[in-house]
Amino acid sequence: MTSSTTIPSADSLQGRPVPNVTFKARPGDAWQDLSTDELFKGKTVVVFSLPGAFTPTCSSTHLPRYNELAPVLRANGVDDILCISVNDAFVMNQWKAGQDAGNVTVIPDGNGDFTEGMGMLVDKRDLGFGKRSWRYSMLVKDGVIDKIFIEPQREGDPFEVSDADTMLSYINPDAKIPEPVVMFSRPGCPHCARAKAALSDNGIVFTDISEDQKITTGVLRGLTGQLTWPQVFIGGKLIGGADDVMAFVSSNQGR
Repeated sequence: MTSSTTIPSADSLQGRPVPNVTFKARPGDAWQDLSTDELFKGKTVVVFSLPGAFTPTCSSTHLPRYNELAPVLRANGVDDILCISVNDAFVMNQWKAGQDAGNVTVIPDGNGDFTEGMGMLVDKRDLGFGKRSWRYSMLVKDGVIDKIFIEPQREGDPFEVSDADTMLSYINPDAKIPEPVVMFSRPGCPHCARAKAALSDNGIVFTDISEDQKITTGVLRGLTGQLTWPQVFIGGKLIGGADDVMAFVSSNQGR
């Protein structure tokens, strides 16, 4: 960020409507104009904005954690989770696909109109990025900014307050954060499909590590002590195969 850039304060933005712009999106490989009203009117929406798709912090932490906590945010009154970046639609779509971030709606602010309207457009020419967004997150209710978390104004790319956990804590400090779920699976395995369906049908976000990612039966046995697929971990604890997952889901329903 150049020294001439001044980021607005949270107090100056809270209570204001979001910028009225039209985004050039491309869902389903067809161009579509998305207006601010379509995205925000009559809804409670969490927005997080970041410097760029495929960049390190954005890909390793910012987007994945919002995707992971999306079901909890929705259970606490959030209608949609938007990720806005000054990137074109093709870049945003490819990034989302590679991140397996199906719980987040990516919004390409290719011309920077929304970001400029927020006062968050910063100069990152020193990195060869041109104009990009400063990192922030906000809770928007019916098009009005209810709460915004803006990263501190200093050199580099601070990431301290715009994370998903901070947003969830603001919305509901007592919200229960689920344990991370990891599944080791094999393509074409019916038991794997059954376990995935049980998790998905119950709103449990999981990371699927498939055999085609070089996780062989030998590796599976070394990690889990088991030879059968799938094997599911929750919070670092081995749950087991498909039947064990079904039993776990059944025992936790209604909690």
